[in-house]
Amino acid sequence: MSGVQYIEVDSDIIEQRVDNFLISKFSGLPRSLIYRWIRKGELRVNKKRVKQTDRVTSGDIIRVPPFILETDESIVKIPSQHLDFLENRILYETDDYIVVDKPSGMAVHGGSGVNSGLVERLRQLRPKVKRLDLVHRLDKETSGCIILAKKHSSVVYFFDLFKQRKVDKIYFAVVHGLWDKNIKKIELPLKRTLSKSGERIVKVDCVDGKKAITNILNVTYIGKNFSLLEIKLETGRTHQIRVHCQMSGHPIVFDKKYGDSEKDRSLNGLKIDKLMLHAYSLEFFDSKKNEEVKVKADLDSRIKRILDLKD
Repeated sequence: MSGVQYIEVDSDIIEQRVDNFLISKFSGLPRSLIYRWIRKGELRVNKKRVKQTDRVTSGDIIRVPPFILETDESIVKIPSQHLDFLENRILYETDDYIVVDKPSGMAVHGGSGVNSGLVERLRQLRPKVKRLDLVHRLDKETSGCIILAKKHSSVVYFFDLFKQRKVDKIYFAVVHGLWDKNIKKIELPLKRTLSKSGERIVKVDCVDGKKAITNILNVTYIGKNFSLLEIKLETGRTHQIRVHCQMSGHPIVFDKKYGDSEKDRSLNGLKIDKLMLHAYSLEFFDSKKNEEVKVKADLDSRIKRILDLKD
């Protein structure tokens, strides 16, 4: 785009983050570029500077600085066999949203060295759908259920459900050691911060941290060295399960950020090295269908292989 552009926010938009609105408006627009505009004060809403977390609504006027997008020819085309693979991982779909069993190792968004993530691939799989927006997130190495909205009204609906904690989320995690079955709830406040190297990490912070509660529903021992945890989240903080397990003395297997690399080496013979964390199920109320929806994603082969261990 060669010059400054002024965009009026669509009539169906209510309280959407400004970065997410622009990404849905301009396919291929890098999130990092938007944040650069915000830092420099070049991106404005109703003539005022904005923050990364500011939201826009119907009728707002956004000033967008000049920029150049990659041409369609540079967009990574996903092979048809992989699209077929992704089609088979769709767990539930309506006109308003879609629930997918995200594979471990697939980022939710392209960027930072990743040509295309789950969102970009699903857009190629569903080319007639005008928009596909994440309503929550999963780490790249975490597999399992994730919801994407096809309409802004659905984005708002699910954001509200998650905010009110009306989405039940069940995870399975394989951790090192034999978990004490008396530990059924972990309440440790968490805060996002930067390490000395500049890496984003989450730490327990009893002063400035946000409330974080993890419930352990069931524990199954795997031989003498591992435990399978069935987990229900009461809050949904970044890296919550991973940090809570680490602080309980039982890091998740193959967690490269919060785990134990020495103990992980004992599993080299399995020829897998992906985080042993799986979003098993989601349950929520669909107001249009007027019914409870429960979606499950079976454990994949990487976790099933470790379940077969005897010692």
